[in-house]
Amino acid sequence: MDRDIELRVDRETHAVRVDTRTTLLDLLRDRLGNMSPKKGCDHGQCGACTVLVDGRRTLSCLLLAAQASETEVVTAAGLAPGGEPHPVQQAFLDHDGYQCGYCTPGQICSGVGVLAEMARDEPSHVTEDLTAPVAPDREELKERMSGNLCRCGAHPGIIDALEEAARK
Repeated sequence: MDRDIELRVDRETHAVRVDTRTTLLDLLRDRLGNMSPKKGCDHGQCGACTVLVDGRRTLSCLLLAAQASETEVVTAAGLAPGGEPHPVQQAFLDHDGYQCGYCTPGQICSGVGVLAEMARDEPSHVTEDLTAPVAPDREELKERMSGNLCRCGAHPGIIDALEEAARK
């Protein structure tokens, strides 16, 4: 069954007709030509497809495109509309938070989402004091980024980058 949907991707509105079984990831890549989110495991286990949907990090391989209707989707490609890198993107560059680069767009979107969660004082599994502001320490960042896998081993640089971005 097909359905007409409208969504904004990286500040551009798209009206499309989709099969109701189409994932947001497949819509972004196959129909809209946005290659920023990567198709990794297609089961929500690697995080390569992470995007921001209405400001929250989302695994686009698990979200149906029809569910994303009337939302604002931001990919790593849309984080820097003026050409200047987003602070998280710049921190990744400064701290060598990438190796092959395949997971980088998902890592960056997840990092932006993680920092927003922490700014809202949303606790994680490792948050010790649920009544205090959440501090962006290494343990918090590592826990929150654990759903994004880097097979190259760039995790230390990624955490360093997010620590720096949290200070800005």
